Amino acid sequence: MSKRQPTPSGEEKNVKDEGREPRTRALLEAKGIELFELIAEKGSLSSSDARIADGGEFAEALTALVDLGLVRRPDEDPTTWTTVDPATVQAQVVTPMTQEGIRLLQESAEWANDFAALRSAWRRSAPTDELGPFAYMHGPAIQRYIDSLVAECEFEALTAQPQEGRDTGTILANAIEKDTQLIQRGVKLRTLYQHSARRNSGTREYVAAVTAAGAEVRTLDEFFNRTMIFDRNVAIIPGPEGLGAAVAIREPAIVNYLVDVFERAWERGRPFSSADSTTLKDIAGEQRTMTLRMLIEGHSDPAASKRLGVSPRTYAGYVADLKEEYDAETRFQLGYEIGRAGAGIEGGVSE
Repeated sequence: MSKRQPTPSGEEKNVKDEGREPRTRALLEAKGIELFELIAEKGSLSSSDARIADGGEFAEALTALVDLGLVRRPDEDPTTWTTVDPATVQAQVVTPMTQEGIRLLQESAEWANDFAALRSAWRRSAPTDELGPFAYMHGPAIQRYIDSLVAECEFEALTAQPQEGRDTGTILANAIEKDTQLIQRGVKLRTLYQHSARRNSGTREYVAAVTAAGAEVRTLDEFFNRTMIFDRNVAIIPGPEGLGAAVAIREPAIVNYLVDVFERAWERGRPFSSADSTTLKDIAGEQRTMTLRMLIEGHSDPAASKRLGVSPRTYAGYVADLKEEYDAETRFQLGYEIGRAGAGIEGGVSE
């Protein structure tokens, strides 16, 4: 790990840092350049000039020029101010900054190498039961592994989050901060939710924040499994035991297949940010179609509500709306009326 350079102390540090203060540069840009040009054109400026006196138009600008060493009182006439060649001052002010920038870049590269070694050591000790291109994880190890993938992601992150109702408060703030930093590193983030996620306040807040940073978010009517794909190199999917387990896949053929599945779903999705009446009407129609499909296929209410990404109570409301639409009192009557009306179900489900 690199050794830090000694910090300048005392008067040396004050002289070097004074010209670097943002306030000094702001004063230079606001009025300092104008005052410098004025003195340069006239050859000199009297120290008694009202414009540079306390409260005068150029009072603070003069202080900035003096701090930077761009003006001086000549020995032959100390009652005036004259300009100094900016080239000599630039070398004193800018060169140390450039050198410090180079040093920081070198040190940051060394820190990155050190942390890469630490990540490798952590992964070797992580309880992931790695077997070739597949890694099985359970419990807290899942999020730790995902966090490491997020930290290393370089160009693209694809996520599919079914039935997603985000938490609020600190958990939400941390998620927004982490994903915003991911985007700011240049990673393209795309996320799929189900249509039902539009009604969740935490999800809306999260989406507003990450889309403002540059992410893309869409919603889909269909049920899909939770998936995360990083740099088209590794995918995370639920394990056979449910959400308490996960499988990390690095087999290229399977990862490419999952990317293709995501892309096809993405093309059918609707932008989360779109709230025009046509989009909202289409979404309502797609949810109605899914409810009809669940009824025709004979799914139980818990299974159907899960596939739509809504609560059983909300799903019961959808069914109640269909009963009213088809003037049916029971589920049996509703099924009969749907069949008799020949309700079209997208996706090729037979009547």
